[in-house]
Amino acid sequence: MQGAPLIRKLLLAAILACLFPASAFVAEVDLYSSKAIVTGTGEENRALGLRECVAKVLVRVSGDQRLLHNAAMDAIVEAAASHVASYRYRDRLEGVPIHDEQGSYARPHDLTCIFDPAHVDDLLAQLGSKPWPLPRPGIAVFLHVAQGTRSFVLTEDGGESPYMGESLALAAEPLALEAKLPRAAARPELSGELPSPEQFEALREAAGGDVPLAITLEWSDQALGWVASYRMVNEKGVQDWSATGISFDEAFRIAMRGAAQVLSGNGPP
Repeated sequence: MQGAPLIRKLLLAAILACLFPASAFVAEVDLYSSKAIVTGTGEENRALGLRECVAKVLVRVSGDQRLLHNAAMDAIVEAAASHVASYRYRDRLEGVPIHDEQGSYARPHDLTCIFDPAHVDDLLAQLGSKPWPLPRPGIAVFLHVAQGTRSFVLTEDGGESPYMGESLALAAEPLALEAKLPRAAARPELSGELPSPEQFEALREAAGGDVPLAITLEWSDQALGWVASYRMVNEKGVQDWSATGISFDEAFRIAMRGAAQVLSGNGPP
């Protein structure tokens, strides 16, 4: 009967798979944590990192980007050390020997801050906001890129631009979101224009249960960067936003912030 525990585990895994479909982001995400990159592990730089982490976790938990412009946020961020339950460092150059005097204190580290959920929820209440709980919907990104005579639709398994795919994933992680790209064999036909609300029905079908987000990126020499346009369609209608003269890394960060704002119910981007 040694196989019985294994069978029970497999049955439980099958039940959980039915309860939580793949379209929901149910990976093991610690919602009440955030990260900042700091220089060294000294107290002065740690204080800067803690302040950054506090602001990030409040937006991460709520999805509400407006908190960054809330006047009451300043006092909370200023007292950052009192809001962090614990923290840890990870040397970003781990395995690379320190080879000069400067390297001993100017080495970059990931500072991860862990927060007490009840305390963060209380801070959000003080700010007039509330948590946006897990699981969160997956976001299916339909991206058309145009640069000069070259244009393409970014896919998960294509060779168009691996750096853009990595950048998109990095933009989603701080907001506890998962951004997915279509596979090359199933990518829809997209032009340099944002899809109409009617065309979003086809995108929803292609997304397989995830929430579609349409993006166009066009390089502009005049703007010295990318011109980005975004569109989501939900029960409140069409949500459009845009940005000009930015890197594609920033374009994806703006995309994920806007999507979080809409999906968390905190208003337009």
